[in-house]
Amino acid sequence: MRRRSLTASLFSIGLLVVAVPDSPAKPPALTGFFPAGAARGQSLTVTMSGTFERWPVKCWVEGAGLSVKPGEEKGKLSVQVADDAQPGVRWVRVYDDEGATSLRPFLIGALPEVMETEPNDDPRHAQAIDPARATVNGRLAKSDDVDGYAVNLEAGQVLAADLEADRNIGSPMDAVLQVASTKGFILAQNNDAVGRDPRILFQAPAKGTYVVRLFAFPATPDSTIRFAGGDAYIYRLTLTTGGFIEHAFPLAVSAESPTSVAAVGPNIAEADSVLVVPADAASDLIMLTHPLLAGSAQVRRVGGSLEAEVEPNDPASPQTFVDRGAVSGRIDPPGDRDAYRIAMKKDEKRRFRLESRAFGLPLDAVLQVLDADGKALAEADDVGASIDPEITFTAPADGDFRVVVRDLNRRGGPRYAYLLTATVPEPDFELKLPADLFEATPGKETKIVVTVARKDGYNDAIEVTAEGLPEGVTAAKVVSQPSDDSAKSVTLEIRAEAGPASGPFRIVANPAEGKGRRRVALAKVAGFEVETDRPWLTILPAPTPAPEPKKP
Repeated sequence: MRRRSLTASLFSIGLLVVAVPDSPAKPPALTGFFPAGAARGQSLTVTMSGTFERWPVKCWVEGAGLSVKPGEEKGKLSVQVADDAQPGVRWVRVYDDEGATSLRPFLIGALPEVMETEPNDDPRHAQAIDPARATVNGRLAKSDDVDGYAVNLEAGQVLAADLEADRNIGSPMDAVLQVASTKGFILAQNNDAVGRDPRILFQAPAKGTYVVRLFAFPATPDSTIRFAGGDAYIYRLTLTTGGFIEHAFPLAVSAESPTSVAAVGPNIAEADSVLVVPADAASDLIMLTHPLLAGSAQVRRVGGSLEAEVEPNDPASPQTFVDRGAVSGRIDPPGDRDAYRIAMKKDEKRRFRLESRAFGLPLDAVLQVLDADGKALAEADDVGASIDPEITFTAPADGDFRVVVRDLNRRGGPRYAYLLTATVPEPDFELKLPADLFEATPGKETKIVVTVARKDGYNDAIEVTAEGLPEGVTAAKVVSQPSDDSAKSVTLEIRAEAGPASGPFRIVANPAEGKGRRRVALAKVAGFEVETDRPWLTILPAPTPAPEPKKP
């Protein structure tokens, strides 16, 4: 009886299985690449982490100089970097008919690339990097993993050791970088020079072999006290005795005629110190690199006059600040206070904005506005989610005022550079999207909520629409009115007649009365403090019609 009952049960289950329709295919999911980058002119096979139910997938790259194609093996990509590609980050999206992944970064470096070779945790058997001018692609593969690399240095030679993991790659690690002797004595250590990522500039006290080693803790602290590791703990470690860009100076270029700035960092020859600013840069925050130098720098494109700090400029002898302009300065030496004098009329408004952390620099700035007698009228440290300060100041009377910059903890040095701008607050607006990818089904409407942030009393109607949609896809224009619920958000409805199709598009806004500038909606890239103005739209395949019931 039991056997007959079991047979009947299996038969019933089989009928159930046959009766269940196929579940819909899932879109690809991409979390990262290994290696996470390559050198100019390099061809290589890259492994993707994630899930890919169908193969091959398709690849889309934001940025020039990088070709990415699916390989024959599932999960592998064939990558080609152009010989003349500019170093820096490229953003890659993988997609198929069922959807797309969020953007993931792939880095292009200026130095030869080396792959980590295990075991390399014993300082007596660290992996040799010779000559010391390479970028290592590695992974802290397991808990308690420690990776070590041996470099040979001459007395007085400066080694730049720079780790990219949390920044640019998105690895969930809070790394520690050390320089040690071959006997294990720690000579230098850094935890968080650039965000969570460490950087060391080490001058060799004597000729010999030195070990650069790294380990990590979770970026999100947990209850463990051991070193962390895993498949996602991917890094790029640049080791070079050649030129390395730490930052640029000045930190601003003219919006009318951007030209060049100086590269600041160790081992940079004067002939290689010029960083050319591209005239066609899409963003006001511009990333700069040099084909012969490792590292990178950022500068801000601003309107108005540009100045550089001139010492002495302490509060007792402030430097004249050209109104509606920008000044690049440094808090150097430690404990330094820089002051700038600006004349204002009663009830005039100015927005004083200081940036340092935005450029990857360590200044924890405090910004003050003082009257002529030294009385503090306004002060700011951090503003909202920003780690740089900003003050919107209204003059209580005619007179001269002083804008003072200092470090919260009285630190300072050549890297404690900043950009201070003074602008008149003007009505404006910006648009934000909830995600960087969307899906639509043929014959149905997809609703995208667009957040409208009105600033400094912007009180005009705003027309919002989509551009660059695939053929057969439409989106009706919507209007954000200043006096109702649409002032803060509008819903854009996208309708597709057929599929599949996919590609980047833009959501744009124009003042209804033609007053002000056109704005493009930005979407945060998942897992990064980076925004894109080219979200992705997938038009899914049309649903398969249900079969006609059989006639009896």
